[in-house]
Amino acid sequence: MVVSLPLYGGGEGGGGGDRKIISKFTNIAKVLRKRSTKEEKFLWRHLKSKQLEGIKFRRQQPIGNYIVDFVSFEKRVIIELDGGQHTNKAEKRKDCIRDEWFKNQGFKVLRFWNNDVFKNMNGILGVIIESCLNHPPLTPPIKGGVINQG
Repeated sequence: MVVSLPLYGGGEGGGGGDRKIISKFTNIAKVLRKRSTKEEKFLWRHLKSKQLEGIKFRRQQPIGNYIVDFVSFEKRVIIELDGGQHTNKAEKRKDCIRDEWFKNQGFKVLRFWNNDVFKNMNGILGVIIESCLNHPPLTPPIKGGVINQG
């Protein structure tokens, strides 16, 4: 399920407005967790409690002005499950804009079709593991840095 909300304010701080927005996103995320699709519930059974290679995932997590289905902040990987509504041109465009924003924040976005969750769970889990284990580190090594050998 994809939810995006407009950003309010300029992020300049100085007021309680930003807290209200964060609270709004948090409340929406809580509702989405309670109303998870059967596909989300099934995938979550495989991701929760660090079952997958010890990687911690969160579900229905606000990031920026979006709420993602699943995310590993440690590995900087987002997982989205898409239904048929994502086949229309307008939704595809929104998804591209959204994915580009996440990419600019250092995340890799993995998208899977809902119907593949039940048909190819092992394949999906394989892609997730591969992406998490091979995603570049958060901060690149310092160029020209000196390593203290002791």
